[in-house]
Amino acid sequence: MYGSFFDDFRRMQEELDQLSGRGHWPAGIRSVARGSWPAVNVGATPDQVNVYLFAAGVDPDSLDVSVQQNLLTVSGERKAPVAEGHNYYRKERYDGSFRRLITLPEDVDADRVEAHYRDGVIQIQAARRKAARPRTIKVS
Repeated sequence: MYGSFFDDFRRMQEELDQLSGRGHWPAGIRSVARGSWPAVNVGATPDQVNVYLFAAGVDPDSLDVSVQQNLLTVSGERKAPVAEGHNYYRKERYDGSFRRLITLPEDVDADRVEAHYRDGVIQIQAARRKAARPRTIKVS
């Protein structure tokens, strides 16, 4: 009797959390958590770590990229045009300031980080320290 009542109450709580953006999981398989803009891809090779942020419409001059120890910070702003005299009933395009923090591997050399913006994608290449790269040792 009480189990059903509490199950219904918990389900209602989860739905309210989802609507308010406080839920534990994104709304769909292709969704990201609220406030996670721009979307990020991170990949690595033995020589470097590549970070891609998908930020169409961002002015490259508004971007600030920094590395402290192994924490990469990317911040900026995207301004969306607003038509005068219009009432928006739904506005899904993100505009405003953003900040993303990405933890890099500990072997990244903070002095050898480059950032480029092209076609709405911020590409950051962080080289790894040479001492941390695998090397082949010849056995004689």
